[in-house]
Amino acid sequence: MAAKQTLNVKNLEALGAQRLAELLIEISTGDAAAKRRLRLELAGASSSEDLVKEVRKRIVAIARSTSFVNWQNRKALVSDLETQHDAIINKIGKENPSIALELLWRFMDLAPSIYERCDDSRGIISSVFSSACSDFGILAQAAKADTLDLANQVYDALLNNSYGQFDNLLKSLSPYLGSNGLEHLRKRMLELKRSFLTAKPGAKQTKPDLSRGNGIVYVGEYQYDSYIRSASYVLRNIADELGDVDGYIAEFKEDEKCRPRVAADIAVRLVKAGRAGEALTFLDNAKSRNENSPELELVDARISVLEALNNKVEAQSVRVDHFKQTLSASHLRDYLRNLPDFDDMEAEEEALQHAESFKGFMTSLHFLVKWPALELAARVVLLRASKIDGENYEILSPSAEALSDKFPLAATVLLRSMIDFSLTNARTSRYVHAARHFLQCEDLAKHIESYGALETHQDYHARLVLKHGRKDSFWSLVTKK
Repeated sequence: MAAKQTLNVKNLEALGAQRLAELLIEISTGDAAAKRRLRLELAGASSSEDLVKEVRKRIVAIARSTSFVNWQNRKALVSDLETQHDAIINKIGKENPSIALELLWRFMDLAPSIYERCDDSRGIISSVFSSACSDFGILAQAAKADTLDLANQVYDALLNNSYGQFDNLLKSLSPYLGSNGLEHLRKRMLELKRSFLTAKPGAKQTKPDLSRGNGIVYVGEYQYDSYIRSASYVLRNIADELGDVDGYIAEFKEDEKCRPRVAADIAVRLVKAGRAGEALTFLDNAKSRNENSPELELVDARISVLEALNNKVEAQSVRVDHFKQTLSASHLRDYLRNLPDFDDMEAEEEALQHAESFKGFMTSLHFLVKWPALELAARVVLLRASKIDGENYEILSPSAEALSDKFPLAATVLLRSMIDFSLTNARTSRYVHAARHFLQCEDLAKHIESYGALETHQDYHARLVLKHGRKDSFWSLVTKK
């Protein structure tokens, strides 16, 4: 009996078409979203032309709306947008991809007006438009769109990308645009950039925005520079799609090429182009914020360049140096993997000794627990017990969990540090965790034979009562658990 009442397609089919239709009318009464969905389904069942008209009508209605969408209404708006997107791609797109492509452009044009009247701090709406933007390539291919016309549409779209809705447009369409379409787009964008470089900003003169979040603004000297930078950003993306590393490099100023991230990005592209020797020059010219500890992107780029140049000895030196500075487990693993047979065991032992004596306790503990080298981790904890900052629960809590089985005393030290921090600083939001940690200490005490110079659990308990006995919200949680 219960199985026949389960909500599934088979059981609902048994009700019959008429009864289901009556139920749908009843359920959709007062529900505008449900009614729109039903009308869309009816239009699709009637003809593709009717479905196109219905989608057009709904897009126009959404575009005309000016009411603010709060968090309570956002879900309905997202559902509406997803329904229209689905109809364009999966229904209209299969029968008439050219019309679907045109509707998708119209759909994407909704983005600015929607962002202006809706809080999208959680990125839910942006994910809808991002997904829709990724479908341009599929529809363009199916519609056999003219590549030059399409390139012109991409150009216009990138000039109106204030909310980043077209951020992945180029990636989606570049395979279909091909070199001809991309070169046409690049030509137009270069002309636009040159106009920025040669024209002087006039009073209250406006220029199109090419980057996320700036909007159309009155052009002054600062804004004018931002347009040039934005045009360069688009041109770099075009160069990437064309595999033109020189075109990519050309869009950076000389001082920009010395920035760590830029130099690393250029080096990676040069390696892929088989020009590792040139890549090394860019890395050598890069200006790190800390010469003794270069940025991760520079380190990884240099390793890639040295490997491409078959300079494995220096690549290994870069790996081990970076490990010694940061205790990067990934760089140590790569270093050990590239050592000759039987050399890796001795090298690993030396590395772990270095990690044990590393000046940063949290970094040392995190590395040793994750490696794993739990015995060394426990030793580090006991040696530095009095200096542990209990605020770093993101590292301390999982470390205590990892050590609790074989090294209960070390785990207890970590748990106590978090308890002490929470109570001493009256972090009431963390009392529930502190109470849990206290009970864990109580359980671990059964497995500790000697506390050495540390307090026993009974003494620790007594000290907490003496110092924090009036913090009833904590003690009530301990008792409750």
